[in-house]
Amino acid sequence: MKHLPLVAVLAGVLLAGCGVIKKDSAAGRITGMQEAANPQVLLLGEVHDNPQGHKLRFEELKKRVDAGWHPVIAMEQFDHEDQALLDDAVKGCVDAGCVIRVMNKKGWDWQQYYPVIQLALDKHLPVVAVNLSRANASKVVRDGVASSFDAKTVAEYRLGEPISADWRKAQENEIRTGHCNMLPDMMVPGMVDAQMARDIWMAKLIRDQRPRDVVLIAGNGHVRKDIGVPRWLNSFGSKLTVKAVGYVEGGGQKELFDEVRTIPAQKRADPCAKFKK
Repeated sequence: MKHLPLVAVLAGVLLAGCGVIKKDSAAGRITGMQEAANPQVLLLGEVHDNPQGHKLRFEELKKRVDAGWHPVIAMEQFDHEDQALLDDAVKGCVDAGCVIRVMNKKGWDWQQYYPVIQLALDKHLPVVAVNLSRANASKVVRDGVASSFDAKTVAEYRLGEPISADWRKAQENEIRTGHCNMLPDMMVPGMVDAQMARDIWMAKLIRDQRPRDVVLIAGNGHVRKDIGVPRWLNSFGSKLTVKAVGYVEGGGQKELFDEVRTIPAQKRADPCAKFKK
C-alpha cells in the first residue's frame, strides 16, 4: 500500500495441463481445461521493496503468459492521467528501459518492474495505468472520495452515500499502522478517502478492459479482499471471477487473500525513523 507522504498531504501459475487449449481472442484468455486457473481478474500483490517477492510474482505471471494467456497488464506504478503517454511509450519502445525513461515516474524501484514491462512488450500485452496522481489524491484528501470521479462513476459505486463504517475503520487502521501510528487524527479521514479513491480507480479501469482479462500489479493493500480493489470490483454490474494473491513476508494473512505466497522478509532500516523525527 502506497500512502501519500505527510508533506504532500499537508501541502494539500499456470501449469500447462493435459488436453486441448483454446484461446478466445476477444477476451485474450485461455478456455477449456485451464480456464479455471486464469480468472477474469488476477490481482497480484507485492511488498514494494522486496525483490524476492517481485521475482516470484514475475515467474508466476510469465508461466501463465507463456502458456498462452494474453491479459491486459494494469499497473499501480503508473498514474491513469498519463495513459496517453504510456500508450505512446509502449507503441514506440522496444525495451522496458525506454518505457520507464519516457514515463519518468519517480518514487518506484523500476528495476523491480522492468521484467513485467518487458514481458508486456514482448508478448504485445496492453499496459494500463490505474493509479491516481499525487495531485489528484491531494484533492481527494481535501474534497472527499467522489471528487475525482464523474457523475456516472459516482452513481455506479454509490459514492454519494456513506461508506460502511467497518470498511472505513479497517482502512483507517491500515493508514495509521502504515504511518507508525504517528499521524494527527485530523489527517486520517482524508488519507482514507485518497486510498479508497485509488482502489476505485483501479477497479473502474479494470472493468473498462472487458471483455479482456486483466492482471493487476499493485501493493498487497490494494489487492486485499476485505478492503481493497476486490471489494469494489464486484460492487455493481455483472460479477467477475477475481483471484487475489498476496505476496506476504513470513506468510500468514490467509484470510485477506484468495492465496498467499510466502516470501522471506526484506532487511530494512526502521521504517518509522522518518516519522519519529
